[in-house]
Amino acid sequence: MAAIGFTAAAPLAGLSSVAYAAEAVRAEIGKPLQEAQKLAAAGKNKEALAKLKETDAVGGKSPNEIYMIERTRASAAAAAGDNDAAAKAFETVINSGKLAPAEAPKFTQALAGIYYRAKDYPKAITWIQRALKDNPGDAQMHELLIQTYYISGKYAEAAKELQGTKGASEASLQMLANIQLKQNDKEGYVQTLEKLAGAYPKSSYWADLLNRVSGKPGFASSLSLDVLRLRLANGLLTKPSEFMEMSQLALQAGNAAEAVKIIDQGYKKGALGTGSDASRHQRLKDLAAKTQTEFEAKQAAAEAEAVKAKDADALSNMGFALVTAGKADKGLALMEQAVKLDSARNPEAAKLHLGIAQSIAGKKAAALTTLKSVKGKDGAADLARYWTLNLNRS
Repeated sequence: MAAIGFTAAAPLAGLSSVAYAAEAVRAEIGKPLQEAQKLAAAGKNKEALAKLKETDAVGGKSPNEIYMIERTRASAAAAAGDNDAAAKAFETVINSGKLAPAEAPKFTQALAGIYYRAKDYPKAITWIQRALKDNPGDAQMHELLIQTYYISGKYAEAAKELQGTKGASEASLQMLANIQLKQNDKEGYVQTLEKLAGAYPKSSYWADLLNRVSGKPGFASSLSLDVLRLRLANGLLTKPSEFMEMSQLALQAGNAAEAVKIIDQGYKKGALGTGSDASRHQRLKDLAAKTQTEFEAKQAAAEAEAVKAKDADALSNMGFALVTAGKADKGLALMEQAVKLDSARNPEAAKLHLGIAQSIAGKKAAALTTLKSVKGKDGAADLARYWTLNLNRS
């Protein structure tokens, strides 16, 4: 018999005709059996099943005769789409003890597929699990088990299998996320969403992820600019109001160089500089450029004052502004000094900003180390993980 063709989509491709076994069969069995095999080989599977009924009328069948009949019936019934007859025949063949060790798993897989096609999910699960017991590494059967759990409403079981899958596909992660939404498992859903955003960086995943982090209870509004930074990095800023808001927040944070770059991107994308608000966009652009010029003129004096006062927030903000303006070494030194002081209003945000600045400066290894150290429940740790996802895919 040829190998059974099996896929999750089409569990059973079919069986070839069956040759006689070494053991003899009686003529009253052998003749209709051989005719049934010829009919099946010609694609006349319903006729083959009808012919096999002649063997059913013969009494006192030997184990070998039963095996040969049911093996032929399994092939013909499966090809004819008679799931009930095929399932019974397959179970008889599998339990006969006559299958060679190499082909037994194929029959088990095929029987699982027949029950899956017949939507008899409890029995499908039983036989899939038996197949996996014999071959735990069978990825195809594992995927079918997950699908069967899911389609039969066994969400907890499906989620457990999905969570234990290494290197899960996008479809598997989407299924897990869907299950977690059904179960109102918000924390689990976000964890799965992070995996999707990291491995399959689609804008929809990032948009959902960033909307959820900013909507979490306890999220610090002072981190709103950092959310927008991630949105910008993932191409999620499209509206004029979004570019305006982000550039204004950057100016408020003392980072005019960043505001200039944001506005420039807005102009390049056609979000700014057009429409009825074009003059307003131009005024903001001029303000950002002017503020950056003033920053450069006053920076040395402001730095000396911040160092003297051991003002961690001022040093951190100034350092970030310098890094954005292309003065990475000087800026990072100030930010590192700010973190060591540990007197910032939000020390975890200071570490987050240092990690972001290190990534801007092209110091990926240092950035990853810094971002990993960010703790807290105000959103800083979440944003640090998301910057890590961004860095690891680049």
